Amino acid sequence: MVYLSRMPKSKLRKKVAAKQSHQAQAVVDAPHAPLESPGWLVPAMLSLFLIGLLWIVTFYVTQTRYPVPGIGAWNMLIGFSFIGVGFSLATRWR
Repeated sequence: MVYLSRMPKSKLRKKVAAKQSHQAQAVVDAPHAPLESPGWLVPAMLSLFLIGLLWIVTFYVTQTRYPVPGIGAWNMLIGFSFIGVGFSLATRWR
């Protein structure tokens, strides 16, 4: 005796339906980010790079006496901080 029953839906159909619903949800959830960088970003980033570089070069050329006398090697930290902030701005550049 043969029993005829309904065949289950194929897994391919479930995948296609899930993919379509996922794509529709992604379109709804997409953030509205700007496609270009703000106009101030690149000049600020380059300025911070140059200030940090000049700070460190001044520190070495003046044999650790300037740009801020009396704090010694902390001048290196200040120079690298300017450069680090410049790199953090570089991550936002599109």
